[in-house]
Amino acid sequence: MNTVRLRDLDDSAFRALYNCGRFDATVLGNRFAYILEHFCSKLLACAFSPVLRDFYDFAATLTGPPEIQYPTPAVSRSFMMFTGTMTESVRNTIEEYGAARLEPGDVIIANDPYRTGTHVNDLLFIRPVFHGGRLSGFVNLKAHQLDMGGSVPGGFSTTKVSVYENGLVLSPRALMRAGKPVTETWTLIFDNVRFGALLRRDMQTIIACLDLGERQLLESMDRYGRAAVLGAMRYVCDADAERMADALAALPDGDWHGAALLDCDGMDDGEEYPVRCAIRKRGSRIEVDTSGTARQARTSINGTYLDTKTMVGIALKFLLDPDGPFTSGCYRHVDIVIPDGAILSALPPEGVVFAYGESTNALLTAMFAALAAPLGPSAVAGDTGAPNLHSAHAAGPHAFPWVSIGVAGGENGPWGATSAGDGDSFSVFMAANTLARSVEASEAESPVAIMRIEYIPDSAGPGRHRGGAAVLKDSLWRAPAVHNLFTLRFKQPTGIGVHGGRDGITGGVWLWPAADGKPAQLPNDEWATAQGVAGRIDPRTNRPDPAAPWVYFGRQKVWRTEPGATFRYLTNGGGGWGNPLARDPARVLTDVRDGYVSVAGAARDYAVVVLGDPERDPEALTIDAAATASLRAQRSGMGAP
Repeated sequence: MNTVRLRDLDDSAFRALYNCGRFDATVLGNRFAYILEHFCSKLLACAFSPVLRDFYDFAATLTGPPEIQYPTPAVSRSFMMFTGTMTESVRNTIEEYGAARLEPGDVIIANDPYRTGTHVNDLLFIRPVFHGGRLSGFVNLKAHQLDMGGSVPGGFSTTKVSVYENGLVLSPRALMRAGKPVTETWTLIFDNVRFGALLRRDMQTIIACLDLGERQLLESMDRYGRAAVLGAMRYVCDADAERMADALAALPDGDWHGAALLDCDGMDDGEEYPVRCAIRKRGSRIEVDTSGTARQARTSINGTYLDTKTMVGIALKFLLDPDGPFTSGCYRHVDIVIPDGAILSALPPEGVVFAYGESTNALLTAMFAALAAPLGPSAVAGDTGAPNLHSAHAAGPHAFPWVSIGVAGGENGPWGATSAGDGDSFSVFMAANTLARSVEASEAESPVAIMRIEYIPDSAGPGRHRGGAAVLKDSLWRAPAVHNLFTLRFKQPTGIGVHGGRDGITGGVWLWPAADGKPAQLPNDEWATAQGVAGRIDPRTNRPDPAAPWVYFGRQKVWRTEPGATFRYLTNGGGGWGNPLARDPARVLTDVRDGYVSVAGAARDYAVVVLGDPERDPEALTIDAAATASLRAQRSGMGAP
């Protein structure tokens, strides 16, 4: 490892180390990122599957050749939970397949979660790049396929208890050889998957995107030379490692602990799954130890060690180096302890991996909690906390086949607040960075009508900067459907408050079944007529309540509905940052006017007395300055946060 800081290297020393000048290395580093964004944009524009085209459920990386130990100098700005796994899975796949077998025009694929991370629907495509007859790198795409077979259309279920229910598992193999399709691989896939015609078009588009990435990397090597490009790959990773070391050195030494909870699995409600981390930081190194985390779950809510590695990197980037690029160099000063057979490092065949985002997002919450104290004002509050997906498919063997994924659940929710300001209220969970599907696209692709999407007052964690508000979504299903739910983080807040801020609310799921063949009617007191499906739900009012008993979604393994049924999802709220009594009363007034905070909530949570009617005359709202000053003084004297 280079012990001299990069900025202290003179030009000759830099060139000797990286086979190029400093300026060229910087240009090439940006070029690497551009290559990925270019062919990702092509896939986003040309994909056929809604999960790729509308949700951005794919990621790309650039990887160096074996001779420089497979560095990853660039990742795409898309689905983040793929990129960390790809720093290892490209190496794993090529080493198993055999680098000596590669030739120009190949595409190597694999999807085994225990080799490549995430789940079987996420197919890894690797294009080796040859320059002057020498293997010189790889351009890679990991892209979610709408279906990979298995017991559940689309694959999304928390009830699978064996890997044999999961779908087709592909060990490393060639999809293309020397630019020609490998017929037996294509046949193997399409003999096992649903919606094969759609997948074929997507896979052909992905291959075209890899062709583009290969051409652009070769253009760089033609212009700057192979040695310079490989040197720039190493430089970008070294620079990222140095940035992370600097960020760690600025953090005080110490030991900290954090925990979060998965409510249950899909078998029964008799077992909870805590996720724990012990973080030990000394000098410019950090250890994240997940010992004490729950054993692997009995159903398919587990993750692998690669998913855990990804989440550690994402958390450290968010908290310590948010402005730096994400490369494999991020991990150089990081040690991760992951016991085998735990929910964060499951083993086959019983440790089924599919809903890996549930357990790994709990690790993100635990790390945010553990590092809140040493970070102080730089701490980041917790977010919506989980993918919270809703999956549905056609009911009955004679129904027109369709599958809906990520359309009608709690997929979009809030982030937590930071020292810079309030948390955003309509994003995806922090570790994703995907798109919010449009209502029009959702309704065109699936027999569903999105009836309502809105923010809920008083759901955000109060603070000097408040968290993002919880999102409520009502979806009416126009055809008979079978539903699989992913609602595993409603027992405890995920939107944890930091630096004196308070937690956001917990959410839930409700169902209005169709009545006598007619669409469900939601009266004025709509909550009372719903069936509570998941979350902490008051048995008297049927409304969400953090002190209420918890309702287990898995008491029905699947939820079957007739046309006209309506599901309601309410996400968790984002956490607040800083003392709520330090929030500017004018900002509280704006929040009341905009519907983020109620008049009662302004007094209760912020000690701000707002006069007027926010529903009938929001522009006439005013602050009672004297009453506010008195209430804040009273609260401060009582030691309120």
